Amino acid sequence: MLKDKVVLITGAARGIGAGIARCFIDTGASVVITDLDAELVNTAAGELGADVMGLVADAASQEAMGEATAKVIDRFSRLDILVNNAGIGGPKIKFEEISSSDSAFMGMSDEVWDQQLMFNLRTAFSSSHAAIPHLPEGGSIINIASIAALGPTATLPAYGAAKAGVVHLTKTLAIELAPRRIRVNCICPGLLWTRAWELLTTQMKASQPEFANMTNRQVFDSIVERMTPLGGEQTPEDIGNLAVFYASDGARMITGQVVAVDGGISVQ
Repeated sequence: MLKDKVVLITGAARGIGAGIARCFIDTGASVVITDLDAELVNTAAGELGADVMGLVADAASQEAMGEATAKVIDRFSRLDILVNNAGIGGPKIKFEEISSSDSAFMGMSDEVWDQQLMFNLRTAFSSSHAAIPHLPEGGSIINIASIAALGPTATLPAYGAAKAGVVHLTKTLAIELAPRRIRVNCICPGLLWTRAWELLTTQMKASQPEFANMTNRQVFDSIVERMTPLGGEQTPEDIGNLAVFYASDGARMITGQVVAVDGGISVQ
C-alpha cells in the first residue's frame, strides 16, 4: 500500500514508535527510526528488519533533525511521511519532591515544566521544521499526542498542556500546508503499558492506599478495566494502524483531524 514511500518516525526505538514502525514495514514502506540512545536505536533497527535505517537524533533540535533528514534524503532521495512520536510521559523528577504539595501543578518547577514542553511539543515543531521542505505533494505528517490533550488531567498539567499544543499545531499546519497537498493529522493514544505508565503507577501506589499492595502492572490493569468502555488496553499497533491509514491514499481528503485511539475513554 505504501511501497516506494519513505517514512521517518521519531522516538521509535521502543514502545508506540516501534509499533508504528512495524505497521509501516508491513505496508512495504522504507522506514527510518530515530531516538536519543544509540544502543537502543541499533537494537531496534536490527529487530525491525535489515532494511530499517536507524539514526541517533534529538527530535527537539532543529539542527539534529536537519542532519537526520539530510541523511534520509541522501540514502533514499525522498521523504514522504513524518511521524512525530518522540516524547516523554510523567515528570522526570523524584515523586518525593512533589509529595508535600497538594497538586502536581504546585509541586512543579520551571525546569520540569520547560522539559515537558520541550520533549512533548518542541519535538513536533523541530522535526516538522526539518522535514517539511523535503515533503512532496501528497506527503503526510502524523503527530502523536495523547488523550491527556483532550481534557483536564490534574496529575499531568505540563504533559497535558504540551500535548494540547500538538493538537493545535496539527490544525495550524494542516491549513498552512494544504496548498502543497501535504496532509497533517493527529492521533491521541489512550492507555498503553509504557515506561510512562510504569512511572505513573509508582506515583499512584505511593499516594493511593487502594493500590499500595499491587504491582505496577496490576494498578495499570485495574485502571484500564475501570476506564475503557471497549475493555482492554490499547497496543502500539493500534496506533500504527491509524497512522498507516492517515498516510495512505485512502485518507487523501483527510487533514487537520484528531482521533483518539482509546477504547472509548474520551467520549465518556
